[in-house]
Amino acid sequence: MGACGKFAAACILGMLGSLPQGAAGAAELVILTNQGVTPGVREVAAAFERASGNKVTVIQEAGPPLERRLASNGPADLIASNPSGIEALVKKGWVVGDSVTPFVLAGLGLSVRAGVPKPDISTVEAYKAALLAAKSIGYSNGCSGTHAAEGIEKLGIAAELKPKTKYTVDGPVVDFLARGDFDVGIQQTNIMVGAPGTEYVGALPGFLNDPCPSSVALVAASKAPDAARAMIKFMTSAEAAPLLRKTHVEPARH
Repeated sequence: MGACGKFAAACILGMLGSLPQGAAGAAELVILTNQGVTPGVREVAAAFERASGNKVTVIQEAGPPLERRLASNGPADLIASNPSGIEALVKKGWVVGDSVTPFVLAGLGLSVRAGVPKPDISTVEAYKAALLAAKSIGYSNGCSGTHAAEGIEKLGIAAELKPKTKYTVDGPVVDFLARGDFDVGIQQTNIMVGAPGTEYVGALPGFLNDPCPSSVALVAASKAPDAARAMIKFMTSAEAAPLLRKTHVEPARH
């Protein structure tokens, strides 16, 4: 770990000092996130807040509530979400196109309900056998679920798994897993690790671990665009990488 990894506050302050006059002044920032990117955003937002003196509020919001907030110019300065979702907001004029920056990559993992034996998923063949042996499987209709389904299709077992597969909405897969809705769950690792009532088994092997990307961007109606851009600069810097890895995601490559 480099000096900035050890002394993040000093590094952030140095970065802020290189920004245009006023960018480092106290501001109140609101960053909107989707479920998958929230843990990483909270980690870097806390570091940025401590070092810059700005107040940062992280709000997880999606779907109609997000659209209503942006359409009404409600409080919002930044948004972190999947790239396609952000591009759709750029087209509506709600997000500044030239500010869109790749943020993190979240790999896929597998968890079991607490008390269920952990299967071997160390190889592609072992993972395939584990899914075939599972009594029930769950994943979402989001990016992680789409990638999980694509992997299952490539393994040639989609038809066999369909009768025992459940698709989740309105909440993390691990919430349904903990309730006993199914025995095996697949989602982004950063959401699954440490979830109560579940046990994380490990990352999906090989080509099956197709990560979900997220980007960060400036909201057009931001009342503190300089401070917001400073936060984007920190969130996507090398200095933020150790903080992001603490939440089980990888910084996006630029």
